[in-house]
Amino acid sequence: MKKAELKEFLDEKVLIYNNPDFIPHDPIQIPHQFSSPDDIEISGFLIATIAWGNRKSIINNGNKLMQLMDHAPADFIRNFERQDLERFDGFVHRTFNADDARTFMLALQDIEREDDGLESAFAKAYKLSSNLQEGISKFKQRFFNIEHLPRTQKHVSDPMKNSSAKRINMFLRWMVRKDNAGVDFGIWNSIPASALSLPLDVHTGNISRKLKLLKRKQNDGKAVAELDSALRKLDPEDPVKYDFALFGLGAFKDL
Repeated sequence: MKKAELKEFLDEKVLIYNNPDFIPHDPIQIPHQFSSPDDIEISGFLIATIAWGNRKSIINNGNKLMQLMDHAPADFIRNFERQDLERFDGFVHRTFNADDARTFMLALQDIEREDDGLESAFAKAYKLSSNLQEGISKFKQRFFNIEHLPRTQKHVSDPMKNSSAKRINMFLRWMVRKDNAGVDFGIWNSIPASALSLPLDVHTGNISRKLKLLKRKQNDGKAVAELDSALRKLDPEDPVKYDFALFGLGAFKDL
């Protein structure tokens, strides 16, 4: 398939799969419960963090997290006291447990107080980096400035260690990408959509290889860089819109 034909094919699939019908079946439904940008940002970060494994379990545990935060995540982060973190006792999603949850609450509160929130923290990291993937690595260093258990660090991926950083790239897509279809939120203005990387997973990786967008066999940081290059040739301003096409083709339809 020639480049022009491939672009036309994928652009058509974006229109099919990038629509609000996607929301009720995806973890993005949880930040969509909120209208305040601050609530969307905090809930989105937490839901993206636990977004691996069974989708139903992700959504159930995401809703449980919001319940533990009184369905007001931004207000909770700003105002909780240490003793309030006891409510997370017993919370678990796969390997993300109560200790991890408490650490994330403390880290988010520290970022809220010292950096004026997640957007500002990511923007600072991005500006200090050559690209957004390096920025994610710098953000991780900032996130864990607080006292924490070493085990909790695994819940924020590091692209500089060749991780695909799927979940954090997904979160950034949610926050940054301006989406006329109403799926992604596009509430951040300090990072351009052109800098985003596709949240690479089994579905998008397999379809990308079938379409000859990706040669690398592993779904890792090097594969993300290779796919970035290919997708930016198709749309340099909004390359990750093709996440909808590639994921949809992989998850819902055989190519």
